[in-house]
Amino acid sequence: MLEKEEKEEIIKKYRLHDFDTGSYEVQIALLTEQIKRLVLHLKDHKKDLASKRGLLKMVAKRKKLLKRLKEEDEKRYEKLIKKLGIKK
Repeated sequence: MLEKEEKEEIIKKYRLHDFDTGSYEVQIALLTEQIKRLVLHLKDHKKDLASKRGLLKMVAKRKKLLKRLKEEDEKRYEKLIKKLGIKK
């Protein structure tokens, strides 16, 4: 789970305007950070199947959001994946 301050920093970094908390960019950035943390957890706790299931759900949700963003605005999509360092 992300701390409140960390979450606010991510939102500030990826928001489109001052009151933006729900744009595709913000949602994807938050999910990406949670996914990174969960992957580190699962490296130490290989048999934690509940966390693994949660990770798979998060990855699927991020994939859907990325797909929608790409359909809506491909320039924003390209900029975001480059900034987050996901996909090749």
